[in-house]
Amino acid sequence: METIRAADAGARITLVSEEQAYARMALPYFLSGEVPESQVYIATPEYLKELRVDARLGKRVASVDGPGRSLTLVGGEKLDFDTLLIATGSSAVRPSVPGIDGKEIYNLWTVEDARQVVARAVKGKRVTFIGGGFIGFIVLNALHKVGCNLTVIEVENQVLPRMLDAESAQLVAGVLARKGVRVVTGRRVTEIEPNGGAKMLRLERGGSVVADLVISAAGVRPNVAFLAGSGISVDHGVPVDDHLRTNYPWIYAAGDCAQGPDFSTGERTVHAIQPTAVDHGRVAGANMAGGDVPYRGSLSMNVLDVCGLQCVSYGLWKGEKRRVIRTVNAERPVYRKLVFDGDRMVGAIFVGPAKDIMMLNDV
Repeated sequence: METIRAADAGARITLVSEEQAYARMALPYFLSGEVPESQVYIATPEYLKELRVDARLGKRVASVDGPGRSLTLVGGEKLDFDTLLIATGSSAVRPSVPGIDGKEIYNLWTVEDARQVVARAVKGKRVTFIGGGFIGFIVLNALHKVGCNLTVIEVENQVLPRMLDAESAQLVAGVLARKGVRVVTGRRVTEIEPNGGAKMLRLERGGSVVADLVISAAGVRPNVAFLAGSGISVDHGVPVDDHLRTNYPWIYAAGDCAQGPDFSTGERTVHAIQPTAVDHGRVAGANMAGGDVPYRGSLSMNVLDVCGLQCVSYGLWKGEKRRVIRTVNAERPVYRKLVFDGDRMVGAIFVGPAKDIMMLNDV
């Protein structure tokens, strides 16, 4: 919206959003008590008025007519458009486990989720995470600051399986153990049942974990179901070209719901990360305003604080069939992995103290 308004002072901009705009990456700071809820929001109604945006907050789109250039809101109101941006983001996925929809089980994906957890996750509370990936660890770091007793259950044989390789993940697991965080890998939660005022999580191959709160952190999926029957092509997300256009050139998609060019592979993929969403928004906005701005592609990247240990991965970090340079110091701990295609670096993993990672980030 900012990009469109900067390029076209006379454009009529309408925003339809079920929620007030907020920064999801700020939620962990709200959880840990480092910022108040008011600092989570990024576009207040007052700011939207300044941008001269017709904000339909608390509204939801029921259906889209792609060739007809119109959409219908829940309740029946119809809106016509010249260009449309689909930026519906993603939603948390809950694993198919009996008892997963009971009380005291949260996704930690929305402001309302965060409010619920802030009211309950106080020092000493037992909190268990189903899923040891990037999303879960962002929340874990916040609740570690609060002083909760933490357990992570991950079905893969290592934590952070889509961010780190096995060797670097082992260093992370060691730091967690020293910080008092219990890590269970290679096991699946088979059932969640009441246990007094708490929850009993039963594990595959026996054993169980008791928790006061459960955080379901099993991943996300793009919010694209409402596009059924719209004529807009849908795959895992909404496929877009190098100008963020869908199969209709007057309809664009951006952010977690967009399946756009990958800088490293050239394939179309969903990168549900904040830097990609920001870049998508700027490129789509410029093109919706009549520009001709190509998008070079998103880079897979993750930067994470794990209880004081910094973890970073970029690009093609797995290193499959490529030259790899690796440095390991398990005592510090430090892990550096550089992946090369010829003389060009195409991926990396850095794990270590903050001052080491911040220096290497500029690489």
